Amino acid sequence: MSTAGIGARLAAAQMLHAVLFEKLLMSEAMVGKGNPLDRLAPQDRARAQSLANGVLRHLAALDAVLDQFLEKSPPLKVRNALRLATFEMLAEDIAPHAAVNAAVEIVRGSPKTTHMAGLTNAVARRVAAEGAAIWAQQGPQKLPNWLATPISKNYGAAVVGAIEAAHQVGAAIDLTLKHPEQATDWAARLGATVLPTGSLRLKGRPQVTALEGFDRGDWWVQDAAAAMPARLFGDVKSLNALDLCAAPGGKTMQLAAGGAKVTALDISADRLGRVNENLTRVKLNARVIAADVLQFETDQRYDAILLDAPCSATGTIRRHPDLPFAKDGVDLSGLFELQAAMLDKALQLLKPGGRLVYCTCSLLPREGETQIAQALGRHDGLKVLDIDPVALGGDAVWSVAGGGLRLRPDYWPDLGGMDGFYMVCLQSPS
Repeated sequence: MSTAGIGARLAAAQMLHAVLFEKLLMSEAMVGKGNPLDRLAPQDRARAQSLANGVLRHLAALDAVLDQFLEKSPPLKVRNALRLATFEMLAEDIAPHAAVNAAVEIVRGSPKTTHMAGLTNAVARRVAAEGAAIWAQQGPQKLPNWLATPISKNYGAAVVGAIEAAHQVGAAIDLTLKHPEQATDWAARLGATVLPTGSLRLKGRPQVTALEGFDRGDWWVQDAAAAMPARLFGDVKSLNALDLCAAPGGKTMQLAAGGAKVTALDISADRLGRVNENLTRVKLNARVIAADVLQFETDQRYDAILLDAPCSATGTIRRHPDLPFAKDGVDLSGLFELQAAMLDKALQLLKPGGRLVYCTCSLLPREGETQIAQALGRHDGLKVLDIDPVALGGDAVWSVAGGGLRLRPDYWPDLGGMDGFYMVCLQSPS
């Protein structure tokens, strides 16, 4: 296990503070000049993110260890430095002297906490000597009540525990191939596993940009679950397709690789810059438009529309463990209303007999099954098309009442799980 320099560890501590104190998502904390990762080399940036994610993924367990050696709770910045050291020593088997010294240096570097450097040193050394047995007794991190309650209600209490276990494992790196028929060949080249749905799953956490095929654009990073919605269309060759909320562009590239004439629309011009970069790298074409979906006007009517609607993102906690800490789930009603409005707008842009794939990376039925049931009530003649998940490489259990597929993090436990998604294919009346 390679260790990080103080720069990466300090950046990780700053990101933890942003999530736990400022209630920012890590993606929000990493934006703008002067952000914690701004001046780090790529390797240290990756290490800082990995450290912060690791601490958040195991926060309760880390605190259970630390609380055995603390007489009273220290300031958050001191606790975060100790959390980082404890994670490195107990979860990653980093040499104690390196982790302890880094924690002391982080605490000493702030005028408000420098007087606590001695405490930090003493506690971290006790963790190194006595913490392993306590660590071994800890279970997976619990979901917050605002999420655990609806999951238990809709899927059962056992599923809550299974999803928590999947979150603890974290997320592997999955790839979508520009030419899916080459999966076996690319798996051999990259030492990857071909997943049942055709995505490739890499081993470990390699530097993606250094892998064979990246510069040539033979593949792109995309979770196996996120790669499924575009596949619901089947053959898209020569279809006029619209990808709504398109950034960062994985689904746009899937549609374009399948031969569709794609328009990619997103409200964020900055995020569309990444879409353009990705399209250039993989040598695929799409018309890219920065616009609000609800304000988008065109005379064009589309054969196929993919709407990956803004949502709670609760299906992505295995790769974004900051989400339960930065968001409290108190008021999601605005999201529900936005999703419904976007669905209605997308249907207006669809040709008679055209198909709309609606999806959200959410575990909440309110953002999936319920949205579709209500849309069917608002639109006469709209119908849900049957989907055979087995034919797509999935499992029959993915099918849900009312149509569509429900993917969960606890599926594929022996393969490393997947993100949580709901997806459905609708057809407008002819």
